[in-house]
Amino acid sequence: MHVKNSLGRRLFLGGNVLILAAISFACLMPLIHILALSFSSGAAASAGKVVLWPVDFTTAAYDNVFGKPEYLRAFRVTLVRVVLGTAISMFLTIMTAYPLSKETSQFRLRTFYVWLFVFTILFSGGLIPWYLTVKSLGLINTIWALVLPGALAVFNVILLLNFYRSLPKELEESSRIDGAGHFATLWKIYVPLSLPALATTGLFTMVGHWNSWFDGMLLMNQPDKYPLQTFLQTIIINLDYRFLKTQDAELIIKLSDRTSKAAQIFVAAFPILIVYPFLQRFFIKGIVMGSVKE
Repeated sequence: MHVKNSLGRRLFLGGNVLILAAISFACLMPLIHILALSFSSGAAASAGKVVLWPVDFTTAAYDNVFGKPEYLRAFRVTLVRVVLGTAISMFLTIMTAYPLSKETSQFRLRTFYVWLFVFTILFSGGLIPWYLTVKSLGLINTIWALVLPGALAVFNVILLLNFYRSLPKELEESSRIDGAGHFATLWKIYVPLSLPALATTGLFTMVGHWNSWFDGMLLMNQPDKYPLQTFLQTIIINLDYRFLKTQDAELIIKLSDRTSKAAQIFVAAFPILIVYPFLQRFFIKGIVMGSVKE
C-alpha cells in the first residue's frame, strides 16, 4: 500500500520524532547527571554546581573504587558468583520447569508440586532458619553460600514452564515418534526454542546475583570474601575512611558522599549495561513462528 508523503504526514512524523527524542533525553538525564557527578570534585558536587557536565574534572571517585586491591578482589568474587550462580540456576530451572509443564495425565503429581513451589513464594521460613540451614550445611564463608541458597528461583520456574506449555505439542510428539526420550526432547527441541525465555530468566538471575549485597554481609565473616556490592556498601555508602591510608589525604579531599555514590552506581550498572544489548534481541524474536507446518 502506497502512503502519500504529504506535508501533514511529514509534520506528523517530525512531531513524533521530537516527542520521542524528548522522552529519551528525559530518561537519559538522570544517568548523565550521575556520570557527571562521578567525574566532579567533591566540593563542586556538594555545592550543587554539577548538572550535566563534570565540574573540576577528577577521577578520584573511581580511583578510590578501583585503586585498592580489596575492590579488585571483591570484583573477582562477584564475577565468580555471577557465572557460577547463573549456570547452576539456569540448569535447575530448566530441569524443574520441563516436568512441571506436562499435563496431569503425563505427570500425576504435577499439580501438587506446582502448588508446593507456589507456597514457597507466598510463605517464607524466615531469616533465622535460612541462616541456620546454611550454617548447618557448612557453607558459611564460602562461595557456595552465595550461590546455592537461591539457586532455584520459583518465579523463573513459573515463567519457563508457562513458556514450555505454549509450545506446540506436535513438536514433542514428533520427537517421540522418532525415538527421542525426555532428555533428548528437552535439550534438542525445548531449550533451543526457548532462547527468549531463557535469556529473560538468565538476565534476571545475573542481575540478582550482581546486585545482591545483604547475603554477602550475613554469610561472609571475612571482608576479603565479600562480593562487590557488599564491599561497596561497606566502604562507599558508609564512607568508611579507615580503609584509606594516610597518603590518601588528597583523595579524601576530592571525595564526597555524592561523588562516591555516583561512582558506585556506574561500577554496579556498567557490566549489566554491557551484557543487556546481547540479550535484547532474544526478547523480540519469534519463537515458534513457522516451527509447525500444516
